[in-house]
Amino acid sequence: MDVSEASDTCESLLSELEGAIITDREFLETVLLGVVGRGHVLLEDVPGTGKTLTARSFADALGLSFSRIQFTPDLLPSDVTGTHVFNEKDRTFEFSAGPIFANVVLADEINRAPPKTQSALLEAMEEEQVTVDGDTHELPTPFFVIATQNPVDMEGTFELPEAQVDRFAVKTAMGYPEEDGEFELLRRRAARTDQSPSVDTILDPDSVAALRETPETVTVEEDVLQYIARLCRATRDHRHVEVGVSPRGTQRLFEMARARATIVGREFVTPDDVKRVAQPGMAHRLVLTPDARVEDVKKSSIVADVLDSVAVPTV
Repeated sequence: MDVSEASDTCESLLSELEGAIITDREFLETVLLGVVGRGHVLLEDVPGTGKTLTARSFADALGLSFSRIQFTPDLLPSDVTGTHVFNEKDRTFEFSAGPIFANVVLADEINRAPPKTQSALLEAMEEEQVTVDGDTHELPTPFFVIATQNPVDMEGTFELPEAQVDRFAVKTAMGYPEEDGEFELLRRRAARTDQSPSVDTILDPDSVAALRETPETVTVEEDVLQYIARLCRATRDHRHVEVGVSPRGTQRLFEMARARATIVGREFVTPDDVKRVAQPGMAHRLVLTPDARVEDVKKSSIVADVLDSVAVPTV
């Protein structure tokens, strides 16, 4: 699949998803960045805004298998990855796969489970495999995690560890719809009998795999590579930042910029592509200083400062 075909495919996907999800197109494009760029997506928002519907709709439109894991305080790691079960007939232990064995995995309200259970996703998200009792099991291909979480100041939430957050390529939020959008939501509900809207299948697993390979053909000039590196390094020197963007985060920003160029149908990355993915790709990776937390400094404002302070190359 070349860049032009990939862009047309992305446009078809977005159009189909807009028919089911009442939200900004920019939000859908951000989630699509994770799909095209072979990353994972973290959605943070209050309950009832459509995070679960988004994950399910993406899986349906992509023609992929879908699994939903409801994270709760009593959920165990084995409830996510699977466990060995004794077979009475053969007198042997057999591996019983957990719900993580799907193409698209919705980790719903991930921050309502304790850190021990959250960590069950670490190996899966980084290496697309899980290890249970010393045995390694490959996950389906393609593999894509959409995790949702409620704001950390809400009742019954655990803050995600930095190592977990760093494995998400992008983080974004839906927000409440505008008045016109909420009216459209009610109008669509009145026109159907099912509570939730549905989407048509646009792709299949082979097509998704081809789509995710397309960004590898997108050209990135050295000036743009240097720009990405300088942006990430600048976060580590910011006075309000205790831990800046990691080298893993630098690579993910590069991959998201190529995915952005693919979505818009361009065979090369521009600084504007980097700027477009900087907020969702960098802000969640920052660990602020105690003073910054006391002063209620926003991570998004720090990324904005960095974008303003680093010279933009001419391409």
